Amino acid sequence: MPPFSVLDLAFIPEGQTAADALRNSVDLARHAEKWGYRRFWLAEHHNMTGIASAATAVVIGHVAAHTSTIRVGAGGVMLPNHSPLVIAEQFGTLETLFPGRIDLGLGRAPGTDQRTLRALRRDPSAADNFPQDVLELQALLGPVAEGQVIQAVPGHDTNVPLWILGSSLYGAQLAAALGLPYAFASHFAPAALHEAIALYRERFKPSAQLDRPHVMVAVNVIAADTDAEAKRLFTTPQQQFVNLIRGVRGKMRPPIDDIESYWQPHEKAHVSAMLACSAVGAPDTVRARLQAIVDSTQADELIIAAAIHDHKARLRSYEIAAELAGR
Repeated sequence: MPPFSVLDLAFIPEGQTAADALRNSVDLARHAEKWGYRRFWLAEHHNMTGIASAATAVVIGHVAAHTSTIRVGAGGVMLPNHSPLVIAEQFGTLETLFPGRIDLGLGRAPGTDQRTLRALRRDPSAADNFPQDVLELQALLGPVAEGQVIQAVPGHDTNVPLWILGSSLYGAQLAAALGLPYAFASHFAPAALHEAIALYRERFKPSAQLDRPHVMVAVNVIAADTDAEAKRLFTTPQQQFVNLIRGVRGKMRPPIDDIESYWQPHEKAHVSAMLACSAVGAPDTVRARLQAIVDSTQADELIIAAAIHDHKARLRSYEIAAELAGR
C-alpha cells in the first residue's frame, strides 16, 4: 500500500457545534499522527452549515499547533476566492511557525454557490486566471527576485509545496505543465479519475519542486468491525449527497437503518456514481477494495475521507485503515 493521508472537512454533526467539530478535528489529527498518516488536510467551503473549516488557514494553524510531526495543509484553498499575495502571506506565516510541515493544495472551483461567491466579493470569472494566479503564488513563496517590489512577508523563500487539486482533465494538464503533484477528488467526482491521471503522467514536466509525477487519489473509507456496521455508517455520507442533490443544507446526519427509504431511484443512481470510489466494510473488505483502487490507479498516495457522524466510530475507521496500511 502507498502512504495514507487524512482529508477532514471538520463536519459538524447534528446535535453539535462548530466548536465541537474543531475539537474533533484536533483529536483526529493527533490520532492520525500516532497511527502514521503522512498528511492531515482541511478544505475551504463557505456558507455550509455543516462544515467548520471555512477559515482554512486558521484551522490549519490550530491543528498544527496541537500536533508535532504530521504534515498539515489545505486540500484545498480555492485560489479564485483570494489574491495570491494574501494566500502567500497566510501560508508563509504557517510555514514560518511550523517549518517543514505545511502543504498548500489549490483548487479552481469556488467551493460554494454563486450568491456566496458574490458575498466573498469575487468575480466568477476569476477562475479563468487560475494558472496565472498559481504562478504568481509560487513566485511569492519563492526567493525574492532582483528588483521585486511586492513581497509576501512572511512568505518569500518559504517554498511551501504546492499541489493542484482537481476532478477533471483541466487540473491534470495544469499540474503536469507546472510539474506539481496532483490530487484527484475521486471521493465525490470519480468519473474522470483514470483519464486524468493518465494524462497527468503522460504530460508531466519536471520542476524545481518535483522531478517525477506524484498522484494522490482521494477515497472514502468507512471501516468498522463488521460489514453491516460499516454499511450503516455509510448512510451518513449517502444522505449528505442526496441532500446536496435536493439543495438541502444542514449538519451531518446520523446513520439510518434503511437508506432505500431515504432516496429515490434516480437519486440512488446519482449518489452511487459520486461515491463509487469508496471502501466500505470490515477490515478485509476495505483492504481488498483499497488494493483494487491502488492497482487500477498506481496511486503514489491515498487521502482518506470519512464522513462519519459519531466521532469514536470515525476514529475507529481511520485506525482500521492505518492498520491496513501498516500491513
